[in-house]
Amino acid sequence: MPSILTTSSKLHSPATRAVIYARVSSTKQTKAGDGLNSQVTRCEEFARHKGYSIVRVFQDDISGSLIDRPGMADMLRFLSDHRDDPHVVLIDDLSRLARGLDAHIALRRAISEAGGLLESPSIEFGEDSDSQLVENLLAVVSQHQRQKNGEQTKNRMRARVMNGYWPFRVPMGYRHERVSGQGKMMIRHEPLASIIQTCLEGYAVGRFETQAEVHRYLESLPHFPRDSRGIIRYQRVKEMLTNPLYAGMVEAPNWDVSLREGKHEGLVSFTTFKKIQDRLAAKPVAPVRDTVYKDFALRGFVECGDCGQPLTACWAKGRSKKYPYYHCYNPKCTSYGKSIKRDMLEGEVEEVIQSLQPSPALVKCGFAMFKDLWDQRRSQAKTLIAEGKTEIKRIEKDIDDLVARIVESSSKHVIKAYEKRIAALEAEKLLLQEKAHRAAKPSKPFEECFRTALDFLLNPVKPWDSGDPALRHIVLKLAFAGPIIYDRGKGVRTATPSLPFQVIKSLKGDSEGLHDPENNMAHPRGFEPLTSAFGAGLRAYPNCTIGHARAR
Repeated sequence: MPSILTTSSKLHSPATRAVIYARVSSTKQTKAGDGLNSQVTRCEEFARHKGYSIVRVFQDDISGSLIDRPGMADMLRFLSDHRDDPHVVLIDDLSRLARGLDAHIALRRAISEAGGLLESPSIEFGEDSDSQLVENLLAVVSQHQRQKNGEQTKNRMRARVMNGYWPFRVPMGYRHERVSGQGKMMIRHEPLASIIQTCLEGYAVGRFETQAEVHRYLESLPHFPRDSRGIIRYQRVKEMLTNPLYAGMVEAPNWDVSLREGKHEGLVSFTTFKKIQDRLAAKPVAPVRDTVYKDFALRGFVECGDCGQPLTACWAKGRSKKYPYYHCYNPKCTSYGKSIKRDMLEGEVEEVIQSLQPSPALVKCGFAMFKDLWDQRRSQAKTLIAEGKTEIKRIEKDIDDLVARIVESSSKHVIKAYEKRIAALEAEKLLLQEKAHRAAKPSKPFEECFRTALDFLLNPVKPWDSGDPALRHIVLKLAFAGPIIYDRGKGVRTATPSLPFQVIKSLKGDSEGLHDPENNMAHPRGFEPLTSAFGAGLRAYPNCTIGHARAR
């Protein structure tokens, strides 16, 4: 064991001036506790007893396992500057100097070489072998205490994660709040939670095609937090999209804690989170430039009628100003380089969107049909839950079998493959559990869930007229089943509407047809006589639903 360098002349020098060194392990202890002041007070009492005059106090709020500390560095410089006038260095306890043997020996040597004389009310320092043995033993004990505290803290935090709690720093959109009987729990922190929820759900359903679009959305919100340079980094978007905490899950892979359901409320469902991960793993889409995204809503959505390639867009410079145009960029196309005025093309698309607008009667009929389907789905909830439980039991059996194989296997590659399969099964199990929970009780009633959809079906052109680029992109994705074809000679070709508009259109050609005498209310099984096995209690469907079914 290395010895501590001291000199007998320094140990017996008549020093009357002293400095105090106090240390706690973290900034939190400085703010929440009074450890530093307590150490200083005890050292001042010892100095009065010894007849020392306190000239400086040096403090640190950093781990005792580290040597490089601001307060310690300042003290060593002070001692070196006053080497001709030796100062006594007072510490409350040996652990305040260091919490590790190597750090203790290094700092003890540095203080001695700087001309300082170390003293403490808790231990008497000396240069004889017995004194150094005791000092080193106490340093080893202090190191053991630090390591033991670290192990206990890690074990307690790991147990918290295993129980579904998150003991670490909370991600943006959450905050910790102490709950009786559960300790600190993560709860939503508004308005950030709703903003992040919008980003996650938007990316999952394709409202935001790329991470760059999510980034642009966040930049458009002046109250969303920026970094010290006033910007939102793309890394923050990536961390947001891949953090399972936002799906109500917790995991700690470094501590061998697999993904599991957390006690906190997720901002999105685990199903939505899996959709996001699938999109991130798919082939990346090149981000659209911000200026093009704002100025040309149809870019990439409208295809050339001659070659089938998506139209691009640009600003053409005229004599006095710039003009917006769409054009085909395919050199082999006959329409290559031929410009299409933005206002003309977008005006034609707007007319197509207006043509999709059904009558209120048709929408009401479609709404009634969807409501019937919703009620049927709710009536099947018990069956779905039972099937889900059966599937969960099968997955649990598969997991148990894989665990048994891991115990028997000695190959690292085989064990790693089994562990990967177990992780996939655990994720599948979580999805099934979530689906069963949602089937048991929907989060919102039917009318609330479909109110926004109904408003859009009644007037799809309203969000388009807002001029907002993001809303226009949403309208295009919701209103049409695929890209729009534009022919330079004939204009916009007949576009295929999305499924909801197809269903409503197929119900009846016009609203007057709904009042036809033949459109009576029909039983789900048609107009045939009922047998004894099918009697009371069955719902009636609007006849428009029967017509739609026959048309298909």
